[in-house]
Amino acid sequence: TLTRAAIREAREECGLDVQLDGLVNIYSYAGRAPVIIVYAATAVGGTLCADEECLETAEFDATSIPWDTLAFRSTHEGLRDYLAGLLHPVRL
Repeated sequence: TLTRAAIREAREECGLDVQLDGLVNIYSYAGRAPVIIVYAATAVGGTLCADEECLETAEFDATSIPWDTLAFRSTHEGLRDYLAGLLHPVRL
């Protein structure tokens, strides 16, 4: 399922065991692939770490997100929507 894939990806890419809190939104852009599905999650175990796809990791609170350096439009929009309170329930 998509929810299990999100949990697995968090473990594989970030080293974190997570509990999904809800679906933030689904983003797609004309003429571009892939479709991006953004979930909110709470870390319940593991250790935040970088992998071969990520040079470094850092934690930010809502007031210190480096908006000007976010690499992807979907990251910017997902964070914006999450901070605005957009959250849909999910079934595991």
